[in-house]
Amino acid sequence: MIPEASLPPVHDDTGSKNHEHHSSLHRSLSARQVQMIAIGGTIGTGLFLGTGRSLAQGGPASMLICYGIVGFIVYITLLLLGEMATQYPVAGERSFNAYATRFFSPAYGFALSWNYWFNDAVSVASDLTAAQLVLQFWTSWHPWVISVLFWLFLVSVNAFHVRAYGELEYWLSLLKVITVVAFIIVGILVNVGVNTSHTYIGGHYWSIPGAPFVGGFAGFANVFVTASFAYGGTESLGITAGETRNPSRNMPRVVKLVFWRILMFYVLSILLIGLNVPWNYPNLSDKTTTTSPFTIVFELAGSATAASFMNTVILTSVLSAGNHALFAGTRVLYSLSVVHPRRHAPRIFSRTTPGGVPIFSLLATSSISILCFASSYIGSGQLWGWLQNIVGVSNQIAWLSIGLASWRFRKAWILHGRSVEELKFYAGWTWPWGPYFVIVTVPCLILIQGWTSIFPTFSIVDFISFYIEIPVMIGMYIAWRLVQGAISPMGRRWVNNAEVLPQPAEESTPLLCIGTRGRGINLRAAFDIVDLSTIDLHEDEYVEADEDEAEDDEQKQRLRGRFGLLWKLFYYLA
Repeated sequence: MIPEASLPPVHDDTGSKNHEHHSSLHRSLSARQVQMIAIGGTIGTGLFLGTGRSLAQGGPASMLICYGIVGFIVYITLLLLGEMATQYPVAGERSFNAYATRFFSPAYGFALSWNYWFNDAVSVASDLTAAQLVLQFWTSWHPWVISVLFWLFLVSVNAFHVRAYGELEYWLSLLKVITVVAFIIVGILVNVGVNTSHTYIGGHYWSIPGAPFVGGFAGFANVFVTASFAYGGTESLGITAGETRNPSRNMPRVVKLVFWRILMFYVLSILLIGLNVPWNYPNLSDKTTTTSPFTIVFELAGSATAASFMNTVILTSVLSAGNHALFAGTRVLYSLSVVHPRRHAPRIFSRTTPGGVPIFSLLATSSISILCFASSYIGSGQLWGWLQNIVGVSNQIAWLSIGLASWRFRKAWILHGRSVEELKFYAGWTWPWGPYFVIVTVPCLILIQGWTSIFPTFSIVDFISFYIEIPVMIGMYIAWRLVQGAISPMGRRWVNNAEVLPQPAEESTPLLCIGTRGRGINLRAAFDIVDLSTIDLHEDEYVEADEDEAEDDEQKQRLRGRFGLLWKLFYYLA
């Protein structure tokens, strides 16, 4: 086994070095685990339950189109993140949040970090609420009890070494992949006539009253947020990069292969759901309950036992998704408390166990899960829908932030005269339009998807669930600037023009001087925009360790050996 490489120890404010096992995370996740973690973070409640809500609200055509659009946006976003994560693999908040801080704006990075921590914490509550919905397939007796048991289990698993999390996530994710493959096979059989009514279904449910676009434009727009909820988690590749061995080789491989597998699973599954399940199926989605289309399809196949087994698998997928969100949220809060370069959370959250687990960050993140008990008052289905909206919009803000960071990263790379060949990984076909595509399309999704909360009637609760993240982000941004004393109460910082240092042409006039009589507004300072000319692009670049080269050599020998073809298949699948 390749020796475990620890991250550099964290230093406190006085410059003294903390004891290593109390201050640092460990690089203990293999490429096999990282790939499955990426799959496990996206194939979960969003696919198994969220598709039921999407089908009921938008119909089969809206669901297929919206999931396809969001999937493509996320794929481009993942490529952009892969470039930065491979070049600068860092853990926890110091992932895509760190890239936004380093290349775009420290104040924005601060707001984004807390927003993403809240996203993960709410995701755990969402998954525990989803567990209540899944249990309604068997019983309606006190479903919150299972949420308590799941909460205790997730906290216990995450309190052990990161390898315990990695192994649990690997096997749960593998089970989900097998289940989705089985569903695709069964879904095809059900559609062609192997069902309880022994009739060919084909595209019949696309032409029933209301279909294929249920609710018109409002229904179509509403599916975007559930699709964003379903695809959420792909950005966690940046978080796992800091705890991955040999990221220069493993991260590009993960980025290139994992999302195509996810996209294949989603597109085929959603197509079969729309073909086999009518949008008006009883109890598909309402305020009190949501039924998984996966379970419905297995019921249509005529096997109650198979349907019950599928529901059990969905329950384990909920467990996996909650496990993934709790892991990511814990690492985000940990990094907020680390001085790099500023501490953004209390120091206590940086304390780790000998196994590298930020125990206080874990407890704080899991405490937000109390939101799931509100289901007793407003209904599990309604609560889960609101939590979905919050998490979905938060995911979109994360993708937008990756686009902003990538735009500035690429601009800095060119500004400093470095060629793209120096990048350890880059997606050449996305140059230069990739970041701009993400920056334009994601805000459009955020604005469009809340249409139903305004028209035809205004719903204050739905509107808040769609857009609460935006004022929170703005408020955190302004609060950080005020705390730093960098802006006046009017939001401006006045400086003498003579104080402005010469800048390269690419970074000059638009962000610097506006004013008369020797006075001006330093817009870069006012909005805390990073000066790209001062960035050291060599700082924190990953340098291959000896064990990385040994692992590469071992893999090359295996591929050249007698069983090279089998090893190639193994590395592709595992």
